[in-house]
Amino acid sequence: MTGRGLTTEQVLELLQQTAEEVIRPRWRALADDEVSEKNPGDFVTVADHESEERITAVLQAAWPDALIVGEEAAAVHPSIVHQVHSAEHAFVVDPVDGTRNFIHGSKNYAVMVGEVRRGEITRGWIWQPELDRAWVAELGAGATCNGEAINRPAPEKTALVGSTTQRRLLRRTRPAEIAGDLGYTLYACGIDYPNMCLGIADDFLIYRNMKPWDHVPGSLILRELGGVSRMIDGTDYQGQQTNLPLIAAVNQDVWDIARRCLD
Repeated sequence: MTGRGLTTEQVLELLQQTAEEVIRPRWRALADDEVSEKNPGDFVTVADHESEERITAVLQAAWPDALIVGEEAAAVHPSIVHQVHSAEHAFVVDPVDGTRNFIHGSKNYAVMVGEVRRGEITRGWIWQPELDRAWVAELGAGATCNGEAINRPAPEKTALVGSTTQRRLLRRTRPAEIAGDLGYTLYACGIDYPNMCLGIADDFLIYRNMKPWDHVPGSLILRELGGVSRMIDGTDYQGQQTNLPLIAAVNQDVWDIARRCLD
């Protein structure tokens, strides 16, 4: 899988092969010395490191001039995160999205790659190994799950459901269109975005302190299916590093309602 560039299908195969050979053998089988903390409560495993190294090496060989930014590499060199949006060509790699879930033996983890060209997300891949779902999107060409088009059922506008990573929002008065209190996300964007696209979970998600490897793939998949992924100021999310909250929603009407949660 080396040379000048890879097809969309080859990148997906890279994620699937890496998961099968490096990640899944450690699922529910991690030794104590294979788990550590980058920061208090921010865990990393040997599976994260080894899979990121493999994916990064193949992408870099295929696109020698591209900027490759992996989550674990950015933990060592944080400044590279700010280069993604401004780069001529960049890839972001999340080798095990939902590491905490992975450590606890949950199926809710994913392997993700996103591509950004001149400040615009152009392709995204999410592989969910234990759910056996492959999500792929290309700018202007749509998004698929396991090669099939997705038709999400329209949400009930008077009974919307949403989740967030912001604890303070759980205590706020919500717009009348939202049914019940906001919940917590699954802390794995590679699960949150696809679940929303399938219509089996939330109608909107509210995030803060975003990292591009978490949100680039899912944002493109969502938009290619008619959804919206924007910061609170209305700017489309394109991998930029910002302190503004991000709202991802199944359509513009739902985004407008979710935006009122932050007023």
